[in-house]
Amino acid sequence: MLGETAPSTQLVRRVNAGAMLKAMRGAGIVTGTELMARTGLSRATVISICDELVRLGWLQELENQRGAGDYVKGRPARRFVFDDGAASVLGIDIGANKITTIVADMAGTPLSQVTMPFRTYNVSAAERADVLDKIAADALEKAGVPAESVLAVSVGVAAPVNRDGEVLTVQEFWQSFDVRRIVSERHGWHVLLENDANLAALAERWQGTAQGVDHLIVMLAGDRLGSGILESGRLLHGQSGGFGELGFLNNVDGVGSTYGIAHSAVSAGRQAIERQQDTIMLELCAGEPEDLTAEMVFEAAAQGDQAAVDALDSVALRMAKVIGAISTLANPELVVLAGGVAASAEVLLPTITKELSEFTFTPPRLATSTLGEGIVSLGAIRHALDYVEEHALDLSPASLPKRAS
Repeated sequence: MLGETAPSTQLVRRVNAGAMLKAMRGAGIVTGTELMARTGLSRATVISICDELVRLGWLQELENQRGAGDYVKGRPARRFVFDDGAASVLGIDIGANKITTIVADMAGTPLSQVTMPFRTYNVSAAERADVLDKIAADALEKAGVPAESVLAVSVGVAAPVNRDGEVLTVQEFWQSFDVRRIVSERHGWHVLLENDANLAALAERWQGTAQGVDHLIVMLAGDRLGSGILESGRLLHGQSGGFGELGFLNNVDGVGSTYGIAHSAVSAGRQAIERQQDTIMLELCAGEPEDLTAEMVFEAAAQGDQAAVDALDSVALRMAKVIGAISTLANPELVVLAGGVAASAEVLLPTITKELSEFTFTPPRLATSTLGEGIVSLGAIRHALDYVEEHALDLSPASLPKRAS
Protein backbone atom coordinates (compact mmCIF):
# COMPACT_ATOMS: atom_id res chain seq x y z
CA MET A 1 0.00 0.00 0.00
CA LEU A 2 2.83 2.38 0.83
CA GLY A 3 4.33 1.73 -2.59
CA GLU A 4 1.13 2.87 -4.27
CA THR A 5 0.79 6.12 -2.33
CA ALA A 6 3.63 8.15 -3.85
CA PRO A 7 2.63 7.65 -7.52
CA SER A 8 -0.99 8.38 -6.63
CA THR A 9 -0.02 11.57 -4.81
CA GLN A 10 2.18 12.68 -7.69
CA LEU A 11 -0.64 12.06 -10.19
CA VAL A 12 -3.02 14.21 -8.14
CA ARG A 13 -0.37 16.91 -7.94
CA ARG A 14 0.04 16.87 -11.73
CA VAL A 15 -3.70 17.19 -12.22
CA ASN A 16 -3.87 20.05 -9.75
CA ALA A 17 -0.96 21.84 -11.42
CA GLY A 18 -2.70 21.58 -14.78
CA ALA A 19 -5.90 22.97 -13.29
CA MET A 20 -3.94 25.87 -11.80
CA LEU A 21 -2.33 26.78 -15.13
CA LYS A 22 -5.67 26.56 -16.90
CA ALA A 23 -7.21 28.88 -14.31
CA MET A 24 -4.37 31.40 -14.60
CA ARG A 25 -4.02 31.59 -18.39
CA GLY A 26 -5.23 34.99 -19.48
CA ALA A 27 -6.45 35.85 -15.99
CA GLY A 28 -3.83 38.50 -15.21
CA ILE A 29 -2.72 38.92 -11.61
CA VAL A 30 -4.41 36.52 -9.18
CA THR A 31 -4.10 35.82 -5.49
CA GLY A 32 -4.00 32.50 -3.71
CA THR A 33 -7.54 33.14 -2.46
CA GLU A 34 -8.78 33.69 -6.02
CA LEU A 35 -7.09 30.50 -7.17
CA MET A 36 -8.75 28.58 -4.36
CA ALA A 37 -12.13 29.81 -5.58
CA ARG A 38 -11.41 28.98 -9.22
CA THR A 39 -9.95 25.50 -8.67
CA GLY A 40 -11.63 24.31 -5.48
CA LEU A 41 -8.23 23.43 -4.02
CA SER A 42 -7.12 24.10 -0.46
CA ARG A 43 -4.90 27.07 0.40
CA ALA A 44 -2.00 24.80 1.29
CA THR A 45 -2.24 22.98 -2.05
CA VAL A 46 -2.55 26.22 -4.02
CA ILE A 47 0.46 27.86 -2.37
CA SER A 48 2.57 24.72 -2.60
CA ILE A 49 1.89 24.29 -6.32
CA CYS A 50 2.34 28.01 -6.98
CA ASP A 51 5.77 27.88 -5.34
CA GLU A 52 6.73 24.95 -7.56
CA LEU A 53 5.39 26.61 -10.71
CA VAL A 54 7.36 29.76 -9.86
CA ARG A 55 10.49 27.67 -9.46
CA LEU A 56 9.89 25.99 -12.82
CA GLY A 57 9.31 29.33 -14.54
CA TRP A 58 5.58 29.05 -15.26
CA LEU A 59 4.53 31.78 -12.83
CA GLN A 60 5.96 35.02 -11.55
CA GLU A 61 5.29 36.17 -8.00
CA LEU A 62 4.74 39.90 -7.67
CA GLU A 63 5.86 42.00 -4.75
CA ASN A 64 3.14 43.34 -2.51
CA GLN A 65 3.50 47.08 -2.17
CA ARG A 66 1.46 49.17 0.25
CA GLY A 67 1.42 52.90 0.22
CA ALA A 68 0.94 55.15 3.21
CA GLY A 69 -2.49 54.73 4.75
CA ASP A 70 -2.99 51.37 3.07
CA TYR A 71 -2.87 49.43 6.32
CA VAL A 72 -4.47 45.98 6.06
CA LYS A 73 -4.52 43.67 9.03
CA GLY A 74 -2.60 40.42 8.64
CA ARG A 75 -0.13 39.14 6.09
CA PRO A 76 -0.52 40.67 2.59
CA ALA A 77 -1.95 38.32 -0.04
CA ARG A 78 0.59 36.70 -2.32
CA ARG A 79 0.03 37.60 -5.96
CA PHE A 80 0.96 35.55 -8.99
CA VAL A 81 0.82 36.03 -12.74
CA PHE A 82 1.11 33.43 -15.50
CA ASP A 83 4.16 34.01 -17.71
CA ASP A 84 2.71 33.93 -21.26
CA GLY A 85 6.19 34.09 -22.73
CA ALA A 86 7.57 31.22 -20.66
CA ALA A 87 7.72 28.96 -23.73
CA SER A 88 6.13 28.38 -27.14
CA VAL A 89 4.12 25.77 -29.00
CA LEU A 90 3.62 25.02 -32.70
CA GLY A 91 0.46 23.96 -34.49
CA ILE A 92 0.91 22.46 -37.95
CA ASP A 93 -1.75 21.50 -40.50
CA ILE A 94 -0.54 19.20 -43.29
CA GLY A 95 -3.22 19.61 -45.93
CA ALA A 96 -3.63 18.09 -49.37
CA ASN A 97 -1.48 20.70 -51.09
CA LYS A 98 -0.17 23.07 -48.42
CA ILE A 99 1.10 23.31 -44.87
CA THR A 100 -0.05 25.96 -42.40
CA THR A 101 1.94 26.57 -39.23
CA ILE A 102 1.08 28.77 -36.25
CA VAL A 103 3.49 29.70 -33.47
CA ALA A 104 1.80 30.65 -30.20
CA ASP A 105 2.81 31.66 -26.70
CA MET A 106 1.59 29.88 -23.59
CA ALA A 107 -1.61 31.92 -23.49
CA GLY A 108 -2.47 30.51 -26.91
CA THR A 109 -1.95 33.88 -28.60
CA PRO A 110 -0.74 33.36 -32.19
CA LEU A 111 2.63 35.06 -32.76
CA SER A 112 2.89 34.15 -36.45
CA GLN A 113 1.14 32.14 -39.15
CA VAL A 114 2.83 30.88 -42.32
CA THR A 115 1.35 28.88 -45.20
CA MET A 116 3.44 27.14 -47.85
CA PRO A 117 2.49 25.01 -50.89
CA PHE A 118 3.20 21.33 -50.42
CA ARG A 119 3.13 18.43 -52.87
CA THR A 120 1.90 15.36 -51.02
CA TYR A 121 2.73 12.83 -53.72
CA ASN A 122 5.68 11.96 -55.95
CA VAL A 123 8.21 13.38 -53.51
CA SER A 124 10.36 11.54 -50.97
CA ALA A 125 9.77 11.56 -47.23
CA ALA A 126 13.04 13.49 -46.82
CA GLU A 127 11.81 16.20 -49.19
CA ARG A 128 8.53 16.46 -47.29
CA ALA A 129 10.47 16.78 -44.06
CA ASP A 130 12.58 19.55 -45.60
CA VAL A 131 9.41 21.50 -46.42
CA LEU A 132 8.26 21.06 -42.82
CA ASP A 133 11.62 22.30 -41.57
CA LYS A 134 11.49 25.39 -43.73
CA ILE A 135 7.97 26.42 -42.81
CA ALA A 136 8.64 25.84 -39.10
CA ALA A 137 11.84 27.89 -39.29
CA ASP A 138 10.05 30.69 -41.16
CA ALA A 139 7.21 30.77 -38.63
CA LEU A 140 9.60 30.82 -35.66
CA GLU A 141 11.68 33.61 -37.19
CA LYS A 142 8.58 35.65 -37.95
CA ALA A 143 7.41 35.18 -34.35
CA GLY A 144 10.81 36.05 -32.89
CA VAL A 145 10.88 32.73 -31.07
CA PRO A 146 13.97 30.50 -30.70
CA ALA A 147 13.48 26.87 -31.65
CA GLU A 148 14.78 25.85 -28.22
CA SER A 149 11.76 27.47 -26.53
CA VAL A 150 9.27 25.10 -28.20
CA LEU A 151 7.79 22.70 -25.64
CA ALA A 152 5.35 20.85 -27.89
CA VAL A 153 4.33 20.56 -31.52
CA SER A 154 0.93 19.28 -32.62
CA VAL A 155 0.44 18.14 -36.21
CA GLY A 156 -2.93 17.67 -37.91
CA VAL A 157 -3.20 15.01 -40.63
CA ALA A 158 -6.04 13.91 -42.90
CA ALA A 159 -6.07 10.35 -41.58
CA PRO A 160 -7.39 8.45 -38.55
CA VAL A 161 -5.10 8.79 -35.52
CA ASN A 162 -5.43 6.63 -32.41
CA ARG A 163 -5.09 7.77 -28.78
CA ASP A 164 -1.36 7.00 -28.86
CA GLY A 165 -0.85 9.43 -31.74
CA GLU A 166 -0.28 6.75 -34.37
CA VAL A 167 -1.70 7.09 -37.88
CA LEU A 168 -3.73 4.14 -39.13
CA THR A 169 -1.80 2.94 -42.18
CA VAL A 170 -4.74 3.16 -44.56
CA GLN A 171 -3.15 5.75 -46.85
CA GLU A 172 0.10 5.23 -48.75
CA PHE A 173 1.18 8.81 -48.11
CA TRP A 174 1.29 8.38 -44.34
CA GLN A 175 2.88 4.94 -44.57
CA SER A 176 5.95 6.53 -46.13
CA PHE A 177 6.01 9.72 -44.07
CA ASP A 178 6.43 9.25 -40.33
CA VAL A 179 6.06 12.93 -39.53
CA ARG A 180 6.16 12.51 -35.77
CA ARG A 181 9.46 10.61 -35.80
CA ILE A 182 11.09 12.86 -38.41
CA VAL A 183 10.25 16.15 -36.68
CA SER A 184 11.20 14.79 -33.28
CA GLU A 185 14.55 13.44 -34.48
CA ARG A 186 15.45 16.62 -36.36
CA HIS A 187 14.53 19.11 -33.64
CA GLY A 188 14.19 17.24 -30.36
CA TRP A 189 10.64 18.58 -29.98
CA HIS A 190 7.84 16.56 -28.42
CA VAL A 191 5.50 15.93 -31.36
CA LEU A 192 1.81 15.10 -31.06
CA LEU A 193 -0.28 13.79 -33.95
CA GLU A 194 -4.04 14.16 -34.35
CA ASN A 195 -6.70 13.93 -37.04
CA ASP A 196 -7.30 17.29 -38.72
CA ALA A 197 -11.08 17.32 -38.18
CA ASN A 198 -10.57 16.50 -34.49
CA LEU A 199 -8.26 19.50 -34.18
CA ALA A 200 -10.83 21.66 -35.98
CA ALA A 201 -13.36 20.63 -33.32
CA LEU A 202 -10.96 21.63 -30.53
CA ALA A 203 -10.39 25.01 -32.18
CA GLU A 204 -14.09 25.67 -32.71
CA ARG A 205 -14.98 24.93 -29.10
CA TRP A 206 -12.00 26.98 -27.88
CA GLN A 207 -12.33 30.16 -29.93
CA GLY A 208 -15.13 29.69 -32.46
CA THR A 209 -18.90 29.68 -32.65
CA ALA A 210 -19.08 26.53 -30.51
CA GLN A 211 -17.64 28.01 -27.30
CA GLY A 212 -19.41 26.39 -24.36
CA VAL A 213 -21.01 23.66 -26.50
CA ASP A 214 -20.36 20.19 -25.09
CA HIS A 215 -22.11 18.08 -27.76
CA LEU A 216 -20.55 19.14 -31.03
CA ILE A 217 -19.68 18.02 -34.54
CA VAL A 218 -17.29 20.08 -36.66
CA MET A 219 -17.13 19.10 -40.32
CA LEU A 220 -14.25 19.99 -42.60
CA ALA A 221 -16.28 20.25 -45.77
CA GLY A 222 -14.00 21.36 -48.61
CA ASP A 223 -13.03 18.82 -51.26
CA ARG A 224 -13.57 15.95 -48.81
CA LEU A 225 -15.69 15.58 -45.70
CA GLY A 226 -14.19 14.87 -42.29
CA SER A 227 -15.71 15.23 -38.85
CA GLY A 228 -14.50 15.80 -35.31
CA ILE A 229 -17.00 14.84 -32.60
CA LEU A 230 -17.17 16.01 -29.00
CA GLU A 231 -19.43 14.29 -26.48
CA SER A 232 -19.83 15.99 -23.10
CA GLY A 233 -16.87 18.18 -24.02
CA ARG A 234 -14.62 15.16 -24.68
CA LEU A 235 -13.09 14.41 -28.07
CA LEU A 236 -14.07 10.92 -29.24
CA HIS A 237 -11.59 8.59 -30.96
CA GLY A 238 -13.07 5.11 -30.87
CA GLN A 239 -10.99 1.95 -30.49
CA SER A 240 -8.32 2.87 -33.06
CA GLY A 241 -8.98 6.49 -33.96
CA GLY A 242 -11.72 5.89 -36.50
CA PHE A 243 -14.57 7.63 -34.67
CA GLY A 244 -15.89 10.37 -36.94
CA GLU A 245 -14.58 8.78 -40.14
CA LEU A 246 -17.28 9.14 -42.80
CA GLY A 247 -16.69 6.20 -45.12
CA PHE A 248 -20.20 4.98 -44.35
CA LEU A 249 -21.51 7.86 -46.50
CA ASN A 250 -20.61 5.75 -49.54
CA ASN A 251 -23.68 3.68 -48.65
CA VAL A 252 -26.08 6.56 -47.89
CA ASP A 253 -28.66 7.06 -50.63
CA GLY A 254 -28.27 10.47 -52.26
CA VAL A 255 -24.76 10.98 -50.84
CA GLY A 256 -22.65 8.13 -52.17
CA SER A 257 -19.19 9.44 -51.28
CA THR A 258 -17.17 11.57 -48.87
CA TYR A 259 -16.75 14.42 -51.36
CA GLY A 260 -17.27 17.79 -49.71
CA ILE A 261 -19.06 21.01 -50.54
CA ALA A 262 -16.40 22.42 -52.87
CA HIS A 263 -16.22 19.25 -54.96
CA SER A 264 -20.02 18.85 -55.00
CA ALA A 265 -20.55 22.48 -56.02
CA VAL A 266 -18.20 22.10 -58.99
CA SER A 267 -19.81 18.83 -60.04
CA ALA A 268 -23.35 20.25 -59.80
CA GLY A 269 -22.26 23.42 -61.60
CA ARG A 270 -20.80 21.50 -64.54
CA GLN A 271 -23.94 19.40 -64.83
CA ALA A 272 -26.01 22.59 -64.85
CA ILE A 273 -23.86 24.03 -67.64
CA GLU A 274 -24.40 20.88 -69.70
CA ARG A 275 -28.17 21.25 -69.30
CA GLN A 276 -28.31 25.03 -69.72
CA GLN A 277 -25.70 27.01 -71.62
CA ASP A 278 -27.21 30.38 -70.68
CA THR A 279 -25.59 30.71 -67.27
CA ILE A 280 -23.19 33.15 -65.64
CA MET A 281 -21.08 30.16 -64.58
CA LEU A 282 -20.07 29.63 -68.20
CA GLU A 283 -18.91 33.23 -68.44
CA LEU A 284 -16.93 33.00 -65.19
CA CYS A 285 -15.03 29.93 -66.39
CA ALA A 286 -14.40 31.54 -69.81
CA GLY A 287 -16.42 28.90 -71.62
CA GLU A 288 -14.37 26.02 -70.18
CA PRO A 289 -16.47 23.94 -67.74
CA GLU A 290 -13.33 22.03 -66.71
CA ASP A 291 -12.00 25.30 -65.28
CA LEU A 292 -15.10 25.90 -63.14
CA THR A 293 -14.39 26.33 -59.42
CA ALA A 294 -16.64 26.24 -56.38
CA GLU A 295 -16.03 29.99 -55.90
CA MET A 296 -17.43 30.61 -59.39
CA VAL A 297 -20.60 28.64 -58.61
CA PHE A 298 -21.18 30.58 -55.39
CA GLU A 299 -20.45 33.88 -57.15
CA ALA A 300 -22.91 33.12 -59.96
CA ALA A 301 -25.60 32.20 -57.42
CA ALA A 302 -24.97 35.46 -55.55
CA GLN A 303 -25.65 37.27 -58.83
CA GLY A 304 -29.01 35.52 -59.11
CA ASP A 305 -28.06 32.97 -61.76
CA GLN A 306 -30.84 30.36 -61.51
CA ALA A 307 -28.71 27.49 -62.78
CA ALA A 308 -26.13 28.16 -60.05
CA VAL A 309 -28.85 28.57 -57.42
CA ASP A 310 -30.32 25.20 -58.42
CA ALA A 311 -26.87 23.61 -58.32
CA LEU A 312 -26.27 24.87 -54.79
CA ASP A 313 -29.72 23.70 -53.71
CA SER A 314 -28.70 20.18 -54.76
CA VAL A 315 -25.49 20.56 -52.74
CA ALA A 316 -27.48 21.73 -49.72
CA LEU A 317 -29.86 18.77 -50.01
CA ARG A 318 -26.90 16.38 -50.11
CA MET A 319 -25.37 18.06 -47.04
CA ALA A 320 -28.71 17.76 -45.23
CA LYS A 321 -28.52 13.99 -45.81
CA VAL A 322 -24.90 13.93 -44.60
CA ILE A 323 -25.64 15.91 -41.45
CA GLY A 324 -28.84 13.96 -40.84
CA ALA A 325 -26.97 10.65 -41.00
CA ILE A 326 -24.17 11.62 -38.62
CA SER A 327 -26.55 13.49 -36.30
CA THR A 328 -28.72 10.40 -35.96
CA LEU A 329 -25.63 8.56 -34.71
CA ALA A 330 -24.04 11.24 -32.49
CA ASN A 331 -27.01 13.48 -31.55
CA PRO A 332 -25.04 16.78 -31.33
CA GLU A 333 -26.38 20.11 -30.15
CA LEU A 334 -24.50 21.95 -32.90
CA VAL A 335 -22.91 21.10 -36.26
CA VAL A 336 -20.35 23.57 -37.61
CA LEU A 337 -19.21 23.59 -41.22
CA ALA A 338 -15.54 24.59 -41.26
CA GLY A 339 -12.46 24.96 -43.43
CA GLY A 340 -11.81 27.07 -46.51
CA VAL A 341 -15.39 26.59 -47.75
CA ALA A 342 -17.04 27.87 -44.55
CA ALA A 343 -17.53 31.49 -45.63
CA SER A 344 -19.32 30.45 -48.83
CA ALA A 345 -21.31 27.69 -47.12
CA GLU A 346 -23.27 30.24 -45.09
CA VAL A 347 -25.74 30.59 -48.00
CA LEU A 348 -26.48 26.85 -47.84
CA LEU A 349 -27.65 26.84 -44.23
CA PRO A 350 -31.30 27.88 -44.79
CA THR A 351 -31.88 25.06 -47.27
CA ILE A 352 -29.97 22.53 -45.18
CA THR A 353 -31.99 23.54 -42.11
CA LYS A 354 -35.26 23.28 -44.03
CA GLU A 355 -34.46 19.78 -45.31
CA LEU A 356 -32.70 18.40 -42.23
CA SER A 357 -35.79 17.26 -40.33
CA GLU A 358 -36.48 14.81 -43.18
CA PHE A 359 -33.31 12.91 -42.37
CA THR A 360 -33.07 12.89 -38.57
CA PHE A 361 -35.51 13.04 -35.68
CA THR A 362 -33.04 15.17 -33.69
CA PRO A 363 -31.91 18.00 -36.00
CA PRO A 364 -29.06 20.05 -34.48
CA ARG A 365 -28.40 23.75 -34.77
CA LEU A 366 -26.19 24.64 -37.71
CA ALA A 367 -23.44 27.23 -38.10
CA THR A 368 -20.42 28.01 -40.24
CA SER A 369 -17.00 28.58 -38.74
CA THR A 370 -15.42 32.03 -38.61
CA LEU A 371 -11.92 30.70 -37.92
CA GLY A 372 -10.92 30.47 -41.58
CA GLU A 373 -8.43 28.14 -43.20
CA GLY A 374 -6.17 28.20 -40.14
CA ILE A 375 -8.69 26.31 -38.02
CA VAL A 376 -6.73 23.02 -37.94
CA SER A 377 -3.47 24.76 -36.97
CA LEU A 378 -5.33 26.68 -34.27
CA GLY A 379 -6.77 23.43 -32.94
CA ALA A 380 -3.25 22.01 -32.97
CA ILE A 381 -2.18 24.91 -30.73
CA ARG A 382 -4.97 24.00 -28.29
CA HIS A 383 -3.86 20.35 -28.44
CA ALA A 384 -0.24 21.27 -27.69
CA LEU A 385 -1.26 23.55 -24.81
CA ASP A 386 -3.35 20.74 -23.31
CA TYR A 387 -0.26 18.51 -23.36
CA VAL A 388 1.88 21.20 -21.73
CA GLU A 389 -0.68 21.78 -18.98
CA GLU A 390 -0.88 18.07 -18.28
CA HIS A 391 2.91 17.79 -17.98
CA ALA A 392 3.66 21.18 -16.42
CA LEU A 393 5.57 19.70 -13.48
CA ASP A 394 7.90 17.84 -15.85
CA LEU A 395 8.77 20.94 -17.87
CA SER A 396 10.95 23.85 -16.84
CA PRO A 397 10.47 27.01 -18.94
CA ALA A 398 12.92 28.80 -16.62
CA SER A 399 15.79 27.09 -18.46
CA LEU A 400 14.54 28.03 -21.94
CA PRO A 401 15.55 31.07 -24.04
CA LYS A 402 12.92 33.79 -24.17
CA ARG A 403 11.14 35.34 -27.12
CA ALA A 404 12.89 38.26 -28.78
CA SER A 405 11.35 41.60 -27.78
